[in-house]
Amino acid sequence: MAKVAFVTGGTRGIGRAITAKLKAEGYRVAAGYAGNEAAAQACANELGVLVVKGNVSSFADCAAAVAEVESEFGPIDVLVNNAGITRDAVLHRMTEAHWNEVIHVNLASIFNMTRNVIEGMRERNYGRIVNISSINGQKGQIGQTNYSAAKAGMIGFTKALAQENAKKGITVNVIAPGYIDTEMVAAVPQAVLEQIVANIPVGRLGMADEIARCVAFLAAEEAGFITGATLTVNGGQYIAG
Repeated sequence: MAKVAFVTGGTRGIGRAITAKLKAEGYRVAAGYAGNEAAAQACANELGVLVVKGNVSSFADCAAAVAEVESEFGPIDVLVNNAGITRDAVLHRMTEAHWNEVIHVNLASIFNMTRNVIEGMRERNYGRIVNISSINGQKGQIGQTNYSAAKAGMIGFTKALAQENAKKGITVNVIAPGYIDTEMVAAVPQAVLEQIVANIPVGRLGMADEIARCVAFLAAEEAGFITGATLTVNGGQYIAG
């Protein structure tokens, strides 16, 4: 029987590309979303996947989402923690609300989601967890202390969880994308975008499909000896040691 994958933030941008790739690879896929009904319906209709509404910063919502997926498809074999937001400002102008919102949605969410699937994965002695971090969680970024902290926290979470579950056949890895050609990046002013691209050695933005292929690789059964790793996909803009 086909394995089950759940992608948070899976109906737009990088998440939708991941959803499409896993569906094409033969997984039964559920895509989580927070509130964009039009994008969710389009994803469901065009890709033939289950879409599940919920707030990843809410433990109760995550528990309900996991229960819905499992009632439809069965136990979740692959969890992709992709949901995320930005609320950018330099720290001396950042509000408490903007700090908390980013930390809750980008970082607390991976506890909320993973806690609701990890026991089942341990019982079955199999699981794949892929966390989508960011280049800015590795190198930091002006105006993103909240986002950088959350994305760096994902890397630490991954390293610890990988060690806890390695003997149970569960791998836990991070992908840290650079600047990817999505709606979020497209909203950046043209002059700023040109400066960003000028600092990318390969000379272009990444494509969402390139991230999705990395997820599919780490999600595969054949990737069982890779755990606790951070895969940087940024065109050479930041090369981690």
